[in-house]
Amino acid sequence: MSDERYIVPATEILAMEGLHKAHFLNANAERINKSLGDLTGITGFGFHIIEVEPGHETTEHHVHHHEDECVYILSGHATAIVGDESHEVGPGDFIGYRKGGLAHSIRNTGTETLRCIVVGERLAHDVGDYPRLGKRIYRNAGLAWGLVDHDAIGQPVGGKKK
Repeated sequence: MSDERYIVPATEILAMEGLHKAHFLNANAERINKSLGDLTGITGFGFHIIEVEPGHETTEHHVHHHEDECVYILSGHATAIVGDESHEVGPGDFIGYRKGGLAHSIRNTGTETLRCIVVGERLAHDVGDYPRLGKRIYRNAGLAWGLVDHDAIGQPVGGKKK
């Protein structure tokens, strides 16, 4: 049998401790992350089971300009913020965030741990905005992530604006 892994049994997933993550721009965005796609060598998209405690958020409110992502709620109740609108979500609900769409985030507003499947593309490049913070994040293949203030975007470099 090959060393390549294709199956992660349910018993192993349940027993996984997961990785504690906090968003670098939002200290209240804490979650436990089980990256199942990584275990099987998937590189084109991320497939994660995440757990978020009551009162915490999944991430900083953001939008991707080149990558689609989606969330499927396994258990718990939360408020999904899409653009400026709030939506109550719970088990069995699906949220699709299309590239270039509205900024989004989820806050666990329930009394139990929120468990979700989160899937997102992993393109060689992406640009994302954090509208509440006035910041943009970007990456290009082989380079480190970059972060810039919205006020600095569009400033002319070495000449006049056209």
